[in-house]
Amino acid sequence: MIAAQELQTEFHFAHETDTQLSSDTDLEDLEGRNAKTAKGKKGKKAPGEKGKGVLMKAQGRVNGHHQENGTENLSLFEIVKLGKSATQSVVDDWIEAYKGDRDMALLELINFFIQCSGCKGAVSSEMFRQMQNSEIIRKMTEEFDEDSGDYPLTMAGPVWKKFRWGFCEFISVLVRQCQYSIIYDEYMMDTVISLLTGLSDSQVRAFRHTSTLAAMKLMTALVNVALNLSINMDNTQRQYEAERNKSIGKRANDRLELLLQKRKELQENQDEIENMMNAIFKGVFVHRYRDAIAEIRAICIEEIGVWMKMYSDAFLNDSYLKYVGWTMHDKQGEVRLKCLTALQGLYYNRELNSRLELFTSRFKDRIVSMALDKECDVAVQAIKLLTLILQSSDEVLTAEDCESVYHLVYSAHRPIAVASGEFLYKKLFSHRGPEEDALPRRGRQCLNANLIKTTVFFFLESELHEHGAYLVDSMWDCGSDLLKDWESMISLLLDEPFPGEEALTDKQETALIEIMLCAVRQACECHPPIGRGTGKRVLTAKEKKTQLDDRTRITEIFAVALPLLLAKYSVDAEKVTNLLQLPQYFDLEIYTTGRLEKHLEALLRQIREVVEKHTDTEVLEACSMTFHSLCNEEFTIFNRVDISRSQLLDEQVDKFHRLLEDFLQEGEEPDEDDAYQVLSTLKRITAFHNAHDLTKWDLFSSNYRLLNTGLQNGDMPEQIVIHALQCTHYVILWNLAKVSEGSSNKGDLVTLRKQMRAFCLMCQRYLSSVSTSVKEQAFTLLCDALMIFSHQIVSSGRDALEPLVFSPDSSLQSDLLNFILDHVFIDQDDDSSTDGQQDDEAGKIEALHKRRNLLAAYCKLIIYNVVDMSTGADIFKQYMRYYNDFGDIIKETMSKTRQIDKIQCAKTLILSLQKLFNEMLSELGCNFDRSSSAFCGIKELARRFSLTFGLDQVKTREAIAMLHKDGIEFAFKEPSPQGEGGPPLNLAFLDILCEFSSKLLRQDRKTVHLYLERFMTFQMSLQREECWLPLISYRNSLQAGVDDDTMSVLSGVSSRGSYRSKKPKITPTSAKRKLPEEDNSCSSDATVWMGHEQGVATVMMSSPHMTSTVLRDAKKLRPEDGYVGVYTMSNEPQHTPLQQTTHQAIDYNTQVAWMLAQRQQQERANIQNAKMRSHMQHAIRRSTGLMEDDEEPIVEDVMMSSEQRLEDLNEGMDFDTMDIDLPPSKNRRERSELKPDYFDPASIMDDSVLNVSMF
Repeated sequence: MIAAQELQTEFHFAHETDTQLSSDTDLEDLEGRNAKTAKGKKGKKAPGEKGKGVLMKAQGRVNGHHQENGTENLSLFEIVKLGKSATQSVVDDWIEAYKGDRDMALLELINFFIQCSGCKGAVSSEMFRQMQNSEIIRKMTEEFDEDSGDYPLTMAGPVWKKFRWGFCEFISVLVRQCQYSIIYDEYMMDTVISLLTGLSDSQVRAFRHTSTLAAMKLMTALVNVALNLSINMDNTQRQYEAERNKSIGKRANDRLELLLQKRKELQENQDEIENMMNAIFKGVFVHRYRDAIAEIRAICIEEIGVWMKMYSDAFLNDSYLKYVGWTMHDKQGEVRLKCLTALQGLYYNRELNSRLELFTSRFKDRIVSMALDKECDVAVQAIKLLTLILQSSDEVLTAEDCESVYHLVYSAHRPIAVASGEFLYKKLFSHRGPEEDALPRRGRQCLNANLIKTTVFFFLESELHEHGAYLVDSMWDCGSDLLKDWESMISLLLDEPFPGEEALTDKQETALIEIMLCAVRQACECHPPIGRGTGKRVLTAKEKKTQLDDRTRITEIFAVALPLLLAKYSVDAEKVTNLLQLPQYFDLEIYTTGRLEKHLEALLRQIREVVEKHTDTEVLEACSMTFHSLCNEEFTIFNRVDISRSQLLDEQVDKFHRLLEDFLQEGEEPDEDDAYQVLSTLKRITAFHNAHDLTKWDLFSSNYRLLNTGLQNGDMPEQIVIHALQCTHYVILWNLAKVSEGSSNKGDLVTLRKQMRAFCLMCQRYLSSVSTSVKEQAFTLLCDALMIFSHQIVSSGRDALEPLVFSPDSSLQSDLLNFILDHVFIDQDDDSSTDGQQDDEAGKIEALHKRRNLLAAYCKLIIYNVVDMSTGADIFKQYMRYYNDFGDIIKETMSKTRQIDKIQCAKTLILSLQKLFNEMLSELGCNFDRSSSAFCGIKELARRFSLTFGLDQVKTREAIAMLHKDGIEFAFKEPSPQGEGGPPLNLAFLDILCEFSSKLLRQDRKTVHLYLERFMTFQMSLQREECWLPLISYRNSLQAGVDDDTMSVLSGVSSRGSYRSKKPKITPTSAKRKLPEEDNSCSSDATVWMGHEQGVATVMMSSPHMTSTVLRDAKKLRPEDGYVGVYTMSNEPQHTPLQQTTHQAIDYNTQVAWMLAQRQQQERANIQNAKMRSHMQHAIRRSTGLMEDDEEPIVEDVMMSSEQRLEDLNEGMDFDTMDIDLPPSKNRRERSELKPDYFDPASIMDDSVLNVSMF
């Protein structure tokens, strides 16, 4: 730690763990050096300075730079904010002002820091003379603008970003310009440090943040001064020693005395600087590096890293490194990131590694663990730091440490992968011995060949063989030269090993070919693999040139080598599949310009041989794509390739027709050899038909005949059926492409229509096949065909294709839905499509992926209105049960259907709930327990459905209303199984329907309630048994909003001491006169929904709601309040046991209903009043604690203390007499005296960091 001798006796700083200074005067003692009186700062004013009690403007700068920029009347804050003046000039002007009147210049500097904090107040000269720093800070806290939480350092935009830079630059230049005299006058620096220390201890975040940044930048500038002093002292000492070592005759005593005096002055200055730095470090850094605000902590860590790098002799020791080590456990990624960047600057300089050994041994494990940090930016910097540690010493990181970084080359986050790739490259490939420098540059024995082997070994040991593209991409930035050495790779594959050299194994050769292909793809496409990038970026001119050069070089190398590689590995399907992908990256013009036609012929021969030898689908598709890449009409080689392709396809089609005739004409069971020949030929044709037009061979008739025979006999091998369906599908698509181009006649359109319908019928028939694979293929192709030939085929001006539109009938829709229910929504253990691999995790994942694709194919039909939306009810009802497997697909389907038709989507959702309810009834019976898991599951599903409607009730108003209508009708649809007087069979469904009541608008709740009463009888309203609870609960959910209105009005009338009591009361007579009028207004929406018929009397009356409407003051309706529903409820007469009675009976029933409703309303009002009173008292108690502990006086806003807000609050409560008197809030001065330690280390650091000795 830097010694503090002189200044520390006057700066009585507390211990590191205490953030509160011992007293306010501790910060002022250092200013007493120039004071002549014993009171404050009065002795600092020079004669003739009286009367200057305002903020000093930039006076006396007529010849300065400010005058030239029109800033002669601006404050320092405004000048720095504008950024028009050079910082050097601004500082020079201030120094001139300081030399003329240092108190006024310091006052301007103090106000500069105050204004940079966002405070609107200003320190006057009177305050500066008479008040201590703590009093000034308290005064500024009172005048702080708290309307907004923003202040200059947190404001967004280029202006404020530039201001931050200018603010830091101003402090740095100020110290640099004052480093030879002013900073040693024991006045300016003492005052500034005292002010910043006090501000950094403030509870106001803006003061704390701004002053901490200023103090840290001030410290950095002082460190630079101390470094210069140290260098000057060393130079002076050397000069002194050199002069003293001279002989007596040559020695200059005057020079010795001068050097000795200079060294003494430098030593005194350095002691002064060290005292200042100690004051800042102990007064600001030690407390603020654990501040509650992450930005403040990050500032401290960033600057201490600068100090240790800049002045390593003084700061690079364990006493300072421990702060960085502890803060690496910070809970905010921003702070951890600053720790790592600070350490990178230290480890980058290898001369400092010896001083970091103890720190590395103590915190190495933490750095290694940060490579897996949840913040990707932190993880990247941690890996880069480990790379620097690796370069400094190979022995520091163990094999386990390195392995924890190795696997990150396969990360989906590209920066992490690239950093890991660099670490891997430095670890495995950067160490070269003297014997390796003598190796040849090319060939099997070259250095790169050995490195390529190492890469292959690493790739195989990682056991992630499918991610070769990720490995290549990770190492591309640092090892592209190695990965582009395709000659060495080819040499390792083709050349014979030298004596004593170990040859590559089969797995190693396969891995090398995959890495070689990935490197070629990376060089030609110049973008990361799928899943590790946001898309293709625009290449620079240099990158485009490199891309073209690499592509030319790839063509020249592999045009010659590829036929040889195919000849060697022609029987290995995996190797051949990768090798055949290389031609798509060729520059085909090179075949002509480079005179490589003979190699092209060799390549075509090898491809034909591969087609003849293999029946694997991936190999055949690779051959098809290679022909497609080579058959480019823009190049002269097209004719040669086209002839070869035509000959190959002619042979295959003729062979297929010949084999098919023999295969189908046999009266007995087909021979296995014949079936294999038909299947292998059909596979080749199907693979080529995917990328090539084979319509001239009329494959539809042959395939249709084959499929029809399979349906009739039922003994067709499933693989033949699968590929025949696929080939037929390709035939239809190629015919559609020709028809869409307009190059065909009307007959072709008619033929295509017949083929398409016959194919759809064939697929439908195969949905009932025994084989699961055949059914899945038929379903997938059928869904694709229905999508392609749906009504959207005529869009974009293709009206001529209207005859091709095909809409599935109800039978086909039912078959598709049944397939989904039977093959998608099944338990994992019931899935038989994995062929006995249920225990294999990979097999389960593959099976789940297949089922997800099947469900997505069907959901597309729902979204694009190919099948009825109501069929989605059977899909939506599975949302909860199969949420983990298909929840995202079902949720997206619901979202898309709602965008298409909100009403129909709502009807589908309620239909799905009805289906589940009926299934539950059939399983548990009508006397089920409503607490059973089945019923609770349906309620939870309804709740999830309700959440999908969002918060905008206006947009979903019609849909929610229709949902309630269908739900009510379903609940009363079936009569009671107990006979007359019992609850309807589906009455419990109303309990499920309650989940959607919160989505109703207030006026719609009344209308839905009126519609509900149409299905109710008078006896139903009197029932209180448990079986009737769903009806009671549903009615209460519909009346919730209306009851709130009732109570708020009644409380306003009955409150004797409130503002409402002053309003004229409404007499009962006036209420009676208004009753008919209000009745009509209330039921305006209901008349549209219900369609009342003349002479039909409503049995149940909603009298309590009418009472609420009468007593409520007239309010302006919102636009949505005046909405009249478009979708009307059915007005058909309902079947109720209670028939229409005489007028006298209706009056009696009305009176009874009125009494019951009034009693229910009174009970609800009493309960609600008690709840509201409890909430209000709790809010008042909570406000008291808030005013005692909160750092900002915001009680007025939190507690709504204005009279109008309080009246609005009382308006919604039924208090008889309750006067709310908010307790007086503490003023700013009282609350500024609260404990200023505004942080909680336990909330910032992990427990393992606190109270733990580092060394």
